[in-house]
Amino acid sequence: MSQKPSVLVVDDESGILDTLRILLRNEGFEVTTAQGGKAGLEQIRSGVHDLILSDVRMPQVSGLDILNAAREQDPMTPVILMTAQASLQSAISAVNSGAFYYIQKPFSNDELIAILRRACEFRAVRVENKQLKQEIRRRDRTAVTRPIGKSKRFLELLKLAEHVAPTESTVLIQGESGTGKEVVARYIHNLSTRADGPFLSINCGALPENLLESELFGHVKGSFTGAVRDKQGLFAAARGGSFFLDEVGEMPPSLQVKLLRVLQEREAIPVGATEAIPVDVRIIAATNRELEEEIRRGNFRSDLFYRLNVIALNLPPLRDRRDDLLLLLEAFLQAMAQESGSEPKALSSEALDAVMVYEWPGNVRELENALEHAVVLSRGNLIEAGALPERITKRRKEPLVAERSYRNPTLEVIERAYIMWVLQAEGGNKTRAAEVLGIDPSTLYRKLSRYEEQVEVKA
Repeated sequence: MSQKPSVLVVDDESGILDTLRILLRNEGFEVTTAQGGKAGLEQIRSGVHDLILSDVRMPQVSGLDILNAAREQDPMTPVILMTAQASLQSAISAVNSGAFYYIQKPFSNDELIAILRRACEFRAVRVENKQLKQEIRRRDRTAVTRPIGKSKRFLELLKLAEHVAPTESTVLIQGESGTGKEVVARYIHNLSTRADGPFLSINCGALPENLLESELFGHVKGSFTGAVRDKQGLFAAARGGSFFLDEVGEMPPSLQVKLLRVLQEREAIPVGATEAIPVDVRIIAATNRELEEEIRRGNFRSDLFYRLNVIALNLPPLRDRRDDLLLLLEAFLQAMAQESGSEPKALSSEALDAVMVYEWPGNVRELENALEHAVVLSRGNLIEAGALPERITKRRKEPLVAERSYRNPTLEVIERAYIMWVLQAEGGNKTRAAEVLGIDPSTLYRKLSRYEEQVEVKA
């Protein structure tokens, strides 16, 4: 809050506005006045005020309308309501609606100033508490669940996400379907200064154009058939928080123009409305498309791409994160066990082999679904390979020992022959073979997967 608290005074009588302006300025407040409720709403939408002092009974727009608008704009702004016709019931109603205080006209100057100063202290405490919570969250990142992974590319991506999270920069997350783009978006939100606000999301490719427009921007009553009342859009509902636009590359061109306005002007116009509403959200977008290629094809606006692509995060596919497979397996099986209230199941050696060499075109989502499929079909605590979806287990068998001989073998050929020899010596046990070789089990699985690909190509 500024050194001089700013107060917006709303009343339909000019004489009262003049009197309060002089009084409050003499007491050290910065004063803005609005004659009538409609002018008050415009002031609330166009500026930030530490306190609001409003009359209750005004034509067209009442003090309760002012209260609701102020709470939507900034829930921490104290609103004091004034009325010449006070009653216990109206006072209770106003306080229950969120008013800081309800004062009856005529009131003494000292009484009003005392109420306003208490309101200033109340706001200062709330602002400080919010800032302290945000600082604690930034310092103690262990309180925020970190996405699972230890591979180099994934850790580099998380480091960048953690670096940009406290900023207000727009983030564009690119990656194949199922790689966990929303998980990373939530992680950014939870580490941001907006973590106390909402995190809302929408899949831009899941709704028809007219419905998507209404969901994003809202609409006013009568704007189209079926619009029986005003509807708040998600940009307004996410005020003070983050808004995740998944599959933004699927957005129709007409809505791309409206989204560009939101990013440039920080305001949105509901369907059927003539006045814009302010937008106070941090936008995180995601796509599985190559947007630069979509621009060349004329399917995506270049100016929108540059507005979205302020900070780019490229999420690697699961096949490039082999080191993370075991961690993800354990986490998913543990979560499924907790959900069902049972002991976690484990994969048999054969089932684990199949999982580790499979390419996972559907990425982390496919892995989770495959494990759920296997858990449901397995009666005991051990998941056999037959419980996994057939596409995962149906592959060519790799011989343990290379059958071809080479006159002048390359280093790769020698490495492969040695690995196969150790694997055969250990009876096919990949964990023990990895220990003998002095490499991580996931590295061994990756090498075996590459050998299998080479055999299939030669076949």
